[in-house]
Amino acid sequence: MDVDSNPSLHWGLQLINETTYVGVGMICPRLINFSVLFGGIVSWGFMWPLIEKKKGSWFADDLPETSMEGLQGYKIFLAIGLMLGDGLYNFIKILYRTIMALVTQMQSNGFINPGLPISSMSFDETSKVISFDEERRTEMFLKDGISNVTALACYVTIAFISTASLSSIFPQLKWYYILLIYTLAPVFAFCNAYGCGLTDWSLASTYGKLTIFIIGSLSGANGGVIAGLAGCGAMLNIVATASDIIQDFKTGYMTLASPRAMFLSQVIGTAMGCLISPTVFWIFYKGLKDVGVPGTEYSAPYALAYRNMAVVGVDGFSSLPKHCLTLCCLFFIAALLINLLRDLVGVKASMFIPVPMAIAIPFYQGSNFAIDMCVGSIILFVWQKVNRPKADAFASAVASGLVCGEGIWALPQAVIALGKINPPICMKFLPREINEKVDKFIETLPYNYSHV
Repeated sequence: MDVDSNPSLHWGLQLINETTYVGVGMICPRLINFSVLFGGIVSWGFMWPLIEKKKGSWFADDLPETSMEGLQGYKIFLAIGLMLGDGLYNFIKILYRTIMALVTQMQSNGFINPGLPISSMSFDETSKVISFDEERRTEMFLKDGISNVTALACYVTIAFISTASLSSIFPQLKWYYILLIYTLAPVFAFCNAYGCGLTDWSLASTYGKLTIFIIGSLSGANGGVIAGLAGCGAMLNIVATASDIIQDFKTGYMTLASPRAMFLSQVIGTAMGCLISPTVFWIFYKGLKDVGVPGTEYSAPYALAYRNMAVVGVDGFSSLPKHCLTLCCLFFIAALLINLLRDLVGVKASMFIPVPMAIAIPFYQGSNFAIDMCVGSIILFVWQKVNRPKADAFASAVASGLVCGEGIWALPQAVIALGKINPPICMKFLPREINEKVDKFIETLPYNYSHV
């Protein structure tokens, strides 16, 4: 089902689409699941239908759905406003707590210990007593860390290599643009890792889109489209790697694995990907002559969407639909205020205030998966009411089975797709008004077809 085809698709009750999101809903906190659902209701239930009615006034009524000058511009920029506001607030908050903890440690010891004071950052007076298992995991995880000096040196080295290589591959992407990308990347990477930790949903592509506008507007008409797309690819990979490695560290923390070994494995895998991914793409591109051609089986619709974004970035924000930038700024401020309210009201009351980062996800991605996540949350809630010990012991295993089962099916599904084998039955869910048009069209067909 195309989640971007019509806002009313997201307003009606939908069947469970993917067991992956049911499993994710069993893992994620209930607040996150219902925050995603709240965001889906607000955006696809109210905002997009209301903005759609402004067609012809706020934006032209003959624009394609992927055009950034239409409704798509509101979807992307309002989501970016919420995500950046939420990520920036938490970035500043954690940075402040880190600095204060380090200052306190310096005053008491006269030097800074190699490990960060995780306990003073993560737990407050209202926290529960830490179990022996958690103490053991924390001890194992912190004893084999990576020093800040090493991390900073590696980051600077990679930035230097990327600056030299990317500027030679894409001459339109000047070296100072690449340095700007690596300056902004830590903030964006933190925002994405934070949001992915909340919802298990990486929004690296969204931060890549923002980079398109930044680099495209700076480059202007002098190769701005190519520079914006190349900068998008660089930022997208940096931000996606940050969320991936945080997930790996979480897995290592729970399984008592060495974070240094996991980081080294990530480096090796990334190096292999630099060789394997272009090779696979080249084979795919050469083997299928119709890749990227509109109207074909592999038309790559996102390529056209990203190019349109780059064109908008070159032309400036003035090409965005009316009031889009104003709404983006308002949502950015709203995210800051919601987070501030959550910190002021206390732990118990904050459990009833949605999380802005989770609210923003269905703005652009669609809201159909929110129902699946809430179904998983409800299943876990009922299970805990019936038998809480078994629910606490086996919920993660059941959720992992749901996620892995659908993930494993992706391989035979890809083989079937490459074989161009079509399913014998195809089902489609349509809004009421479109369904009525389909019924009227079927009535106009010959008898043999209309009674099939």
